[in-house]
Amino acid sequence: MSENAALTPFELLAHYERACIAHSIGATEQVATEGLWRGIGFRVGRRAFVSGIDEINELLAVPALTQVPGTQPWLMGVANVRGNLVPAIDLGRFLFDERTPASERTRLLLVRQHGGTVGLLVDEVFGQRTMDDDRRGEGEEENDPRLARFVTGNIRLGEQSFGLFSMSRLVRAPDFRQAAL
Repeated sequence: MSENAALTPFELLAHYERACIAHSIGATEQVATEGLWRGIGFRVGRRAFVSGIDEINELLAVPALTQVPGTQPWLMGVANVRGNLVPAIDLGRFLFDERTPASERTRLLLVRQHGGTVGLLVDEVFGQRTMDDDRRGEGEEENDPRLARFVTGNIRLGEQSFGLFSMSRLVRAPDFRQAAL
């Protein structure tokens, strides 16, 4: 007979909870390898970027949007994401004044900001990228003045160059926070 058979339903649930917590703690330790930085790669226009995995909460297919009158052209509208209104920003239009074309690869990156969450429309998401912490600090400077305040450096991963894009700098930028005309 199993040792769990003698337990009351409450004791059995408590046993399962302890087992789940022990499992999740072990899984976190295995994933968080010291000295490695993990990010999410994405494309805006012709530029590829990577942002820390801790800066991006979620990736979504672009939901239905409701336009908001009297706002900057880069504010596409608001989306209902699980009962929460999330402003959707066309990141290509904000950065380069070029509208992001809708395609099957277009995604909305959900990013936390003071007072809520904001969705950033990008052309494509490449998925997770991993690199050594030391290598991340060796990135070349950003030459494009439109990006210099958000991109902390440029690095090569394989055959592709990525700008290290700081979402926290973006959401704190005064012009980003001022969407009203």
